[in-house]
Amino acid sequence: MSTRLQIDPQHARYQARGAAISLQQLIVQRYAARTLEYLAQHRSIAGISGLHLSKMRGRGIDFEEFRPYQAGDDIRLIDWRVTARTNRPFTKVFREERERPVIIAVDQTHNMYFGSQVAFKSVIAAQAAAVFCWLAIDNGDRVGGLVFSDVDSALVRPKRSRRSALHLLNQVYQYNQHLQDIKNPEAQVPTDPDFKPGLASALGQIRRITKPGSTLYVISDFVTLDDKAIQYLNQLSRHNNVVCCMVYDALEESLPVPGMYSITDGSKKGAINTHNSKTRARYREQFHERMARLESQLDKLQVRLIKMRTNELVVEQIREWIAKNS
Repeated sequence: MSTRLQIDPQHARYQARGAAISLQQLIVQRYAARTLEYLAQHRSIAGISGLHLSKMRGRGIDFEEFRPYQAGDDIRLIDWRVTARTNRPFTKVFREERERPVIIAVDQTHNMYFGSQVAFKSVIAAQAAAVFCWLAIDNGDRVGGLVFSDVDSALVRPKRSRRSALHLLNQVYQYNQHLQDIKNPEAQVPTDPDFKPGLASALGQIRRITKPGSTLYVISDFVTLDDKAIQYLNQLSRHNNVVCCMVYDALEESLPVPGMYSITDGSKKGAINTHNSKTRARYREQFHERMARLESQLDKLQVRLIKMRTNELVVEQIREWIAKNS
Protein backbone atom coordinates (compact mmCIF):
# COMPACT_ATOMS: atom_id res chain seq x y z
CA MET A 1 0.00 0.00 0.00
CA SER A 2 1.34 3.41 -0.91
CA THR A 3 1.99 6.22 1.57
CA ARG A 4 -0.74 8.35 0.04
CA LEU A 5 -3.34 5.68 0.67
CA GLN A 6 -2.34 5.68 4.34
CA ILE A 7 -2.34 9.44 4.90
CA ASP A 8 -5.54 10.25 3.04
CA PRO A 9 -8.26 8.02 4.58
CA GLN A 10 -11.09 10.47 3.86
CA HIS A 11 -10.71 9.82 0.12
CA ALA A 12 -9.66 6.15 0.38
CA ARG A 13 -13.30 5.05 0.46
CA TYR A 14 -13.61 6.16 -3.17
CA GLN A 15 -10.73 3.95 -4.33
CA ALA A 16 -11.68 0.85 -6.32
CA ARG A 17 -9.54 -2.22 -5.75
CA GLY A 18 -8.85 -5.57 -7.31
CA ALA A 19 -9.24 -6.95 -10.83
CA ALA A 20 -12.76 -5.65 -11.53
CA ILE A 21 -14.98 -2.70 -10.70
CA SER A 22 -18.68 -2.66 -9.88
CA LEU A 23 -21.30 -0.30 -11.25
CA GLN A 24 -21.92 0.91 -7.71
CA GLN A 25 -18.25 1.90 -7.38
CA LEU A 26 -18.51 3.90 -10.59
CA ILE A 27 -21.59 5.70 -9.28
CA VAL A 28 -19.88 6.46 -5.94
CA GLN A 29 -17.19 8.35 -7.85
CA ARG A 30 -19.69 11.22 -8.06
CA TYR A 31 -18.78 12.04 -4.46
CA ALA A 32 -15.09 11.88 -5.31
CA ALA A 33 -15.74 14.26 -8.21
CA ARG A 34 -17.40 16.72 -5.86
CA THR A 35 -14.16 17.01 -3.91
CA LEU A 36 -12.68 18.39 -7.14
CA GLU A 37 -15.35 20.99 -7.85
CA TYR A 38 -12.74 23.75 -7.89
CA LEU A 39 -11.49 22.24 -11.16
CA ALA A 40 -14.10 24.34 -12.92
CA GLN A 41 -12.11 27.40 -11.89
CA HIS A 42 -9.04 26.06 -13.74
CA ARG A 43 -10.57 25.51 -17.16
CA SER A 44 -7.35 26.04 -19.08
CA ILE A 45 -5.70 23.34 -16.98
CA ALA A 46 -8.40 20.81 -16.22
CA GLY A 47 -10.45 21.11 -19.36
CA ILE A 48 -13.64 21.14 -17.35
CA SER A 49 -15.61 24.10 -18.54
CA GLY A 50 -19.02 23.87 -16.97
CA LEU A 51 -21.50 26.26 -18.57
CA HIS A 52 -19.62 29.08 -20.24
CA LEU A 53 -21.42 32.36 -19.82
CA SER A 54 -20.53 34.88 -22.46
CA LYS A 55 -19.82 38.47 -21.48
CA MET A 56 -21.81 39.51 -24.54
CA ARG A 57 -25.48 39.92 -23.85
CA GLY A 58 -28.01 38.97 -26.43
CA ARG A 59 -30.46 36.26 -27.41
CA GLY A 60 -29.51 33.02 -25.74
CA ILE A 61 -30.77 30.30 -23.44
CA ASP A 62 -30.74 31.70 -19.91
CA PHE A 63 -32.99 34.62 -18.98
CA GLU A 64 -31.15 37.11 -16.79
CA GLU A 65 -33.34 40.17 -16.08
CA PHE A 66 -35.80 42.81 -17.25
CA ARG A 67 -34.57 46.33 -17.91
CA PRO A 68 -36.07 49.49 -19.44
CA TYR A 69 -36.08 49.53 -23.22
CA GLN A 70 -33.19 51.47 -24.77
CA ALA A 71 -32.80 52.81 -28.27
CA GLY A 72 -31.38 50.10 -30.48
CA ASP A 73 -32.76 47.15 -28.48
CA ASP A 74 -34.41 44.35 -30.45
CA ILE A 75 -38.15 45.06 -30.31
CA ARG A 76 -38.78 41.30 -30.41
CA LEU A 77 -37.42 41.11 -26.86
CA ILE A 78 -39.91 43.61 -25.43
CA ASP A 79 -41.98 41.98 -22.69
CA TRP A 80 -45.49 43.34 -23.26
CA ARG A 81 -46.90 42.12 -19.95
CA VAL A 82 -44.32 44.01 -17.89
CA THR A 83 -44.67 46.97 -20.25
CA ALA A 84 -48.45 47.07 -19.74
CA ARG A 85 -48.11 46.73 -15.97
CA THR A 86 -45.56 49.53 -15.59
CA ASN A 87 -46.61 51.75 -18.50
CA ARG A 88 -42.95 51.75 -19.56
CA PRO A 89 -41.39 49.56 -22.25
CA PHE A 90 -39.25 46.78 -20.74
CA THR A 91 -37.08 44.32 -22.60
CA LYS A 92 -35.79 40.88 -21.65
CA VAL A 93 -32.06 40.43 -21.23
CA PHE A 94 -30.51 37.01 -21.82
CA ARG A 95 -27.05 35.74 -21.12
CA GLU A 96 -25.78 33.39 -23.73
CA GLU A 97 -25.07 29.88 -22.53
CA ARG A 98 -22.04 28.12 -23.91
CA GLU A 99 -21.17 24.55 -23.07
CA ARG A 100 -18.22 22.34 -23.85
CA PRO A 101 -19.10 18.69 -24.48
CA VAL A 102 -16.88 16.24 -22.60
CA ILE A 103 -15.87 13.05 -24.42
CA ILE A 104 -14.22 10.19 -22.53
CA ALA A 105 -12.39 7.35 -24.29
CA VAL A 106 -11.75 4.37 -22.01
CA ASP A 107 -9.33 1.55 -22.85
CA GLN A 108 -10.55 -1.85 -21.63
CA THR A 109 -8.32 -4.08 -23.77
CA HIS A 110 -6.49 -7.13 -22.41
CA ASN A 111 -3.30 -5.05 -21.96
CA MET A 112 -5.16 -3.11 -19.28
CA TYR A 113 -6.07 -6.30 -17.40
CA PHE A 114 -2.96 -6.18 -15.26
CA GLY A 115 -1.95 -4.98 -11.83
CA SER A 116 0.42 -5.87 -9.03
CA GLN A 117 -0.79 -3.50 -6.30
CA VAL A 118 -4.23 -2.26 -5.19
CA ALA A 119 -6.02 -2.42 -8.58
CA PHE A 120 -5.68 -3.45 -12.21
CA LYS A 121 -5.04 -0.79 -14.85
CA SER A 122 -8.49 -1.48 -16.31
CA VAL A 123 -10.07 -0.67 -12.94
CA ILE A 124 -8.13 2.58 -12.51
CA ALA A 125 -9.09 3.62 -16.06
CA ALA A 126 -12.75 2.94 -15.33
CA GLN A 127 -12.59 4.87 -12.07
CA ALA A 128 -10.90 7.88 -13.68
CA ALA A 129 -13.54 7.86 -16.43
CA ALA A 130 -16.28 7.94 -13.78
CA VAL A 131 -14.68 10.90 -11.96
CA PHE A 132 -14.43 12.92 -15.20
CA CYS A 133 -17.95 11.87 -16.20
CA TRP A 134 -19.60 13.01 -12.95
CA LEU A 135 -17.57 16.21 -12.83
CA ALA A 136 -18.85 17.09 -16.30
CA ILE A 137 -22.47 16.31 -15.38
CA ASP A 138 -22.28 18.33 -12.16
CA ASN A 139 -20.92 21.25 -14.20
CA GLY A 140 -23.87 21.02 -16.60
CA ASP A 141 -21.82 19.79 -19.57
CA ARG A 142 -22.88 17.21 -22.09
CA VAL A 143 -20.96 13.98 -21.66
CA GLY A 144 -20.38 11.01 -23.94
CA GLY A 145 -17.59 8.69 -24.89
CA LEU A 146 -16.23 5.46 -26.22
CA VAL A 147 -15.36 2.25 -24.38
CA PHE A 148 -13.24 -0.14 -26.43
CA SER A 149 -11.84 -3.65 -26.08
CA ASP A 150 -9.87 -5.98 -28.34
CA VAL A 151 -13.01 -7.12 -30.19
CA ASP A 152 -15.54 -4.29 -30.19
CA SER A 153 -16.47 -0.86 -28.84
CA ALA A 154 -19.45 1.08 -27.53
CA LEU A 155 -20.01 4.67 -28.65
CA VAL A 156 -22.15 6.95 -26.46
CA ARG A 157 -23.08 10.30 -27.98
CA PRO A 158 -22.81 13.27 -25.61
CA LYS A 159 -25.93 14.38 -23.75
CA ARG A 160 -26.49 16.53 -20.70
CA SER A 161 -28.33 14.20 -18.36
CA ARG A 162 -27.72 11.83 -15.48
CA ARG A 163 -29.22 9.04 -17.58
CA SER A 164 -26.59 9.59 -20.26
CA ALA A 165 -23.83 9.45 -17.65
CA LEU A 166 -25.22 6.21 -16.26
CA HIS A 167 -25.43 4.77 -19.77
CA LEU A 168 -21.76 5.54 -20.37
CA LEU A 169 -20.72 4.16 -16.98
CA ASN A 170 -22.76 1.02 -17.54
CA GLN A 171 -20.84 0.44 -20.77
CA VAL A 172 -17.57 0.91 -18.87
CA TYR A 173 -18.77 -1.60 -16.27
CA GLN A 174 -19.85 -4.16 -18.87
CA TYR A 175 -16.54 -3.99 -20.74
CA ASN A 176 -14.60 -4.19 -17.48
CA GLN A 177 -16.53 -7.30 -16.40
CA HIS A 178 -15.97 -8.92 -19.78
CA LEU A 179 -12.20 -8.80 -19.23
CA GLN A 180 -12.58 -11.41 -16.47
CA ASP A 181 -14.20 -13.83 -18.91
CA ILE A 182 -11.40 -13.75 -21.47
CA LYS A 183 -9.35 -16.94 -21.15
CA ASN A 184 -7.10 -16.36 -24.14
CA PRO A 185 -7.02 -12.76 -25.47
CA GLU A 186 -5.19 -13.82 -28.62
CA ALA A 187 -8.05 -16.14 -29.54
CA GLN A 188 -10.65 -13.36 -29.36
CA VAL A 189 -12.10 -12.51 -32.78
CA PRO A 190 -14.05 -9.28 -33.43
CA THR A 191 -17.72 -9.86 -34.22
CA ASP A 192 -17.46 -7.11 -36.84
CA PRO A 193 -14.93 -8.09 -39.53
CA ASP A 194 -14.22 -4.39 -40.13
CA PHE A 195 -13.34 -3.73 -36.49
CA LYS A 196 -9.70 -2.91 -35.84
CA PRO A 197 -8.43 -2.93 -32.24
CA GLY A 198 -6.16 -0.28 -30.83
CA LEU A 199 -6.06 3.44 -30.11
CA ALA A 200 -6.06 4.48 -33.77
CA SER A 201 -9.41 2.79 -34.35
CA ALA A 202 -10.84 4.23 -31.12
CA LEU A 203 -9.73 7.78 -31.91
CA GLY A 204 -11.08 7.42 -35.44
CA GLN A 205 -14.51 6.68 -33.97
CA ILE A 206 -14.21 9.47 -31.41
CA ARG A 207 -13.86 11.99 -34.24
CA ARG A 208 -17.44 11.19 -35.28
CA ILE A 209 -18.94 12.59 -32.07
CA THR A 210 -16.39 15.27 -31.15
CA LYS A 211 -17.36 18.77 -32.21
CA PRO A 212 -14.90 21.70 -32.11
CA GLY A 213 -14.55 23.10 -28.61
CA SER A 214 -15.00 19.76 -26.84
CA THR A 215 -12.86 18.37 -24.05
CA LEU A 216 -11.54 14.88 -24.77
CA TYR A 217 -10.07 12.53 -22.19
CA VAL A 218 -8.19 9.49 -23.51
CA ILE A 219 -7.60 6.97 -20.69
CA SER A 220 -5.24 4.15 -21.63
CA ASP A 221 -1.80 2.63 -21.10
CA PHE A 222 -0.99 3.76 -24.67
CA VAL A 223 0.62 0.43 -25.54
CA THR A 224 -1.10 0.55 -28.95
CA LEU A 225 -0.19 4.17 -29.70
CA ASP A 226 1.08 4.26 -33.28
CA ASP A 227 1.58 6.81 -36.06
CA LYS A 228 -2.09 6.64 -37.09
CA ALA A 229 -3.22 7.27 -33.51
CA ILE A 230 -0.82 10.22 -33.26
CA GLN A 231 -2.29 11.59 -36.49
CA TYR A 232 -5.82 11.41 -35.06
CA LEU A 233 -4.69 13.01 -31.79
CA ASN A 234 -3.16 15.82 -33.81
CA GLN A 235 -6.40 16.39 -35.72
CA LEU A 236 -8.50 16.30 -32.53
CA SER A 237 -6.17 18.61 -30.58
CA ARG A 238 -6.36 21.37 -33.19
CA HIS A 239 -9.90 22.35 -32.22
CA ASN A 240 -10.41 20.60 -28.89
CA ASN A 241 -8.88 20.41 -25.44
CA VAL A 242 -7.30 16.93 -25.31
CA VAL A 243 -6.02 15.34 -22.11
CA CYS A 244 -4.34 11.91 -22.11
CA CYS A 245 -4.38 9.83 -18.93
CA MET A 246 -1.60 7.25 -18.98
CA VAL A 247 -2.32 4.38 -16.55
CA TYR A 248 0.57 2.21 -15.45
CA ASP A 249 1.47 -0.28 -12.77
CA ALA A 250 4.48 -0.13 -10.44
CA LEU A 251 5.67 -3.47 -11.82
CA GLU A 252 5.86 -1.93 -15.29
CA GLU A 253 8.14 0.79 -13.97
CA SER A 254 10.60 -1.42 -12.11
CA LEU A 255 11.12 -5.12 -11.40
CA PRO A 256 10.34 -6.52 -7.94
CA VAL A 257 13.02 -7.23 -5.35
CA PRO A 258 15.67 -9.73 -6.50
CA GLY A 259 14.35 -13.26 -6.77
CA MET A 260 12.79 -15.89 -9.04
CA TYR A 261 9.16 -15.23 -9.99
CA SER A 262 6.56 -17.27 -11.83
CA ILE A 263 4.68 -15.28 -14.45
CA THR A 264 1.68 -15.97 -16.70
CA ASP A 265 -0.42 -14.16 -19.28
CA GLY A 266 -3.43 -16.32 -18.49
CA SER A 267 -2.60 -19.04 -20.98
CA LYS A 268 1.19 -19.47 -20.87
CA LYS A 269 3.49 -19.76 -17.87
CA GLY A 270 7.10 -18.74 -17.41
CA ALA A 271 9.64 -17.46 -14.92
CA ILE A 272 11.69 -14.32 -14.48
CA ASN A 273 14.95 -13.86 -12.63
CA THR A 274 15.38 -10.37 -11.16
CA HIS A 275 18.72 -10.95 -9.41
CA ASN A 276 20.76 -9.29 -12.17
CA SER A 277 21.23 -5.61 -11.34
CA LYS A 278 21.94 -4.70 -14.97
CA THR A 279 18.69 -6.33 -16.06
CA ARG A 280 16.81 -4.42 -13.39
CA ALA A 281 18.44 -1.14 -14.40
CA ARG A 282 17.76 -1.69 -18.10
CA TYR A 283 14.13 -2.60 -17.39
CA ARG A 284 13.61 0.63 -15.46
CA GLU A 285 15.43 2.61 -18.14
CA GLN A 286 13.21 1.22 -20.89
CA PHE A 287 10.08 2.29 -19.02
CA HIS A 288 11.35 5.83 -18.52
CA GLU A 289 12.39 6.01 -22.18
CA ARG A 290 8.87 5.01 -23.19
CA MET A 291 7.34 7.58 -20.83
CA ALA A 292 9.67 10.32 -22.13
CA ARG A 293 8.81 9.42 -25.71
CA LEU A 294 5.08 9.65 -24.96
CA GLU A 295 5.53 13.00 -23.21
CA SER A 296 7.52 14.34 -26.16
CA GLN A 297 4.92 13.20 -28.70
CA LEU A 298 2.04 14.74 -26.76
CA ASP A 299 3.96 17.93 -26.02
CA LYS A 300 4.39 18.52 -29.76
CA LEU A 301 0.62 18.24 -30.14
CA GLN A 302 0.03 20.50 -27.10
CA VAL A 303 -1.84 17.64 -25.46
CA ARG A 304 -1.69 17.45 -21.66
CA LEU A 305 -0.71 14.22 -19.90
CA ILE A 306 -1.84 12.85 -16.55
CA LYS A 307 0.19 9.92 -15.22
CA MET A 308 -1.87 7.52 -13.10
CA ARG A 309 -0.36 4.74 -11.02
CA THR A 310 -2.51 1.78 -10.01
CA ASN A 311 -1.41 1.93 -6.36
CA GLU A 312 -2.37 5.55 -5.70
CA LEU A 313 -5.71 7.28 -5.24
CA VAL A 314 -7.19 8.41 -8.55
CA VAL A 315 -8.83 11.54 -7.16
CA GLU A 316 -5.58 12.62 -5.46
CA GLN A 317 -3.52 12.03 -8.59
CA ILE A 318 -5.86 14.29 -10.55
CA ARG A 319 -5.66 16.90 -7.80
CA GLU A 320 -1.85 16.80 -7.79
CA TRP A 321 -1.70 17.07 -11.57
CA ILE A 322 -3.74 20.25 -11.47
CA ALA A 323 -1.60 21.70 -8.69
CA LYS A 324 1.54 21.14 -10.76
CA ASN A 325 0.03 22.62 -13.91
CA SER A 326 -1.83 25.60 -12.45
